[in-house]
Amino acid sequence: MAEEKSTLQSMREWVVEHKLRAVGTLWLTGVASSIAYNWSRPGMKTSVKIIHARLHAQALTLAALAGSALVEYYDHQSGSGSRVHQYAKQLLTSENNPEKD
Repeated sequence: MAEEKSTLQSMREWVVEHKLRAVGTLWLTGVASSIAYNWSRPGMKTSVKIIHARLHAQALTLAALAGSALVEYYDHQSGSGSRVHQYAKQLLTSENNPEKD
């Protein structure tokens, strides 16, 4: 009987498969939540609110990229392999054995 994956494991696999989409979604969420927070604070110019939102989202994006790099490093160290290596192997194999037309 196959074991069911936990929610955390399923989320981790999705993030590994869709790293850029996860980082982009995190960035967009960071910008939106930072704008919402800054808009609730009176006494700031609109341009300052937008600049603060961008800075908060940028810091969040850097943290997400660092987390993504750690996940990739962990996958590489644990031997589960990276899709980049799988694609590279496929590409090298197809270049060494060209199909004849």
